[in-house]
Amino acid sequence: MPETIFDKKEQLDQVKPLIIEGEVLDAVLDLKGTGTGFLGITSKRLILYDRAFLRKMKAVVSIPYSRILSVGAEDDDNLLLGRGFFSTSKLAIKTSDSDYEFEFRGADKAHLAHKLILTRLL
Repeated sequence: MPETIFDKKEQLDQVKPLIIEGEVLDAVLDLKGTGTGFLGITSKRLILYDRAFLRKMKAVVSIPYSRILSVGAEDDDNLLLGRGFFSTSKLAIKTSDSDYEFEFRGADKAHLAHKLILTRLL
């Protein structure tokens, strides 16, 4: 079984108890911005841990793959520093009832998430 990709060990430790029997944790990626959390990518769903989701309360939101209609990724190179530490990337998820946008540190994180999600969707 491949190892879980993660940005921060404490985020990995927070999401592990949320994994259900038979589910595989593919990645835990840190989200950019004040009050944000992280995105867990599993074999069955996306897990959004958001510190600012509902009235500044911590929230865990699960998005089953069966509800995802489309996935898109874009990157935004920093004009002065290129694709380094200060670059960002965004992942857009359209579900049957909502749209989500996740912003990551690093130009390649959204593309990694996109690839992992498509691997499970297709």
